[in-house]
Amino acid sequence: MITVIKKRDGRTANFDIEKITQAIYKAAQAIGGTDYETSSELAKQVCDILEAEGNKEPSVEHVQDTVEKVLIENGHARTAKEYILYRADRTRVRDMNTKLMKIYEDLTFKAAKDNDVKRENANIDGDTAMGTMLKYGSEGAKQFYHMYILNPKHSKAHLDGDIHIHDLDFFTLTTTCCQIDLLKLFKDGFSTGHGYLREPNDIQSYSALACIAIQSNQNDQHGGQSVPNFDYSMAPGVVKTYRKRYRQNIERAVELLTDSENPESVSKDICDKAEEISGTIPKLENQTPEYEEAELKILADNFGDKIAGKIQRFAIKHASSETDRQLLVKKTFWENYL
Repeated sequence: MITVIKKRDGRTANFDIEKITQAIYKAAQAIGGTDYETSSELAKQVCDILEAEGNKEPSVEHVQDTVEKVLIENGHARTAKEYILYRADRTRVRDMNTKLMKIYEDLTFKAAKDNDVKRENANIDGDTAMGTMLKYGSEGAKQFYHMYILNPKHSKAHLDGDIHIHDLDFFTLTTTCCQIDLLKLFKDGFSTGHGYLREPNDIQSYSALACIAIQSNQNDQHGGQSVPNFDYSMAPGVVKTYRKRYRQNIERAVELLTDSENPESVSKDICDKAEEISGTIPKLENQTPEYEEAELKILADNFGDKIAGKIQRFAIKHASSETDRQLLVKKTFWENYL
């Protein structure tokens, strides 16, 4: 009577006829079969053949070959086909596991110069601890997708080089690579998943939120990312910064050059009226003369022509220099950041 079976790696295990019965029954179920008793009878025939051969320790492969033979001889060709497919799939899984362990061995004991896998990503130093750990995870994920996710024919095509599945290690996790439209993102604000960020109001906020957007996206998305229109995306921040500084300097000038008791309220009213009349806002490079004309008239009506000109020149001069300083700081920051 057979009591042990020899596994593929040379080890032995207890022989269990129930495992043969289950394998046959699962193959039958794949084509709609529900007769467990017949599966049990066929498993007994397999055992009888093995015992008749006199081999006390049959191999797993030999047992499976005998199962196929019994199924075919008893007229269960379709079940035999499913069983053969099951065997092939299990062989593929074993081969994948063996390959993965070999990859892990090479990652552990070979330097990047001698290992193509460690050099696969030019952005990662495969010889560092975290670089190697990243490749452990990457290669393990790839094998998982080959074994459990991909259609076997697609997996084979990839392994054979007929097709290439880019960044396979992130296959089910996220999309890969993107362009970030900061103009669209900043409009009305955005959420990082943990909090809502309102629309920025100056170049400093624009720069800070651009960093947050890039960092947040990098945490959620694999691959490269770019901002194709960075200068244009930051431009609204420059406009808002200048307008903000301009209004602040109108207020300062009103406080310095007039006897106004409430320069903040007076200057706000003047700027609001000038924007309403001109239909625009103050901008750098004297791009909005219609605003300056409207504002100058309002200032003159309030403080006279001489004081009005001084207030406006003061605001233009200081708002321009303060905005330029802000831009220089942010330019230096982004040169270092990018």
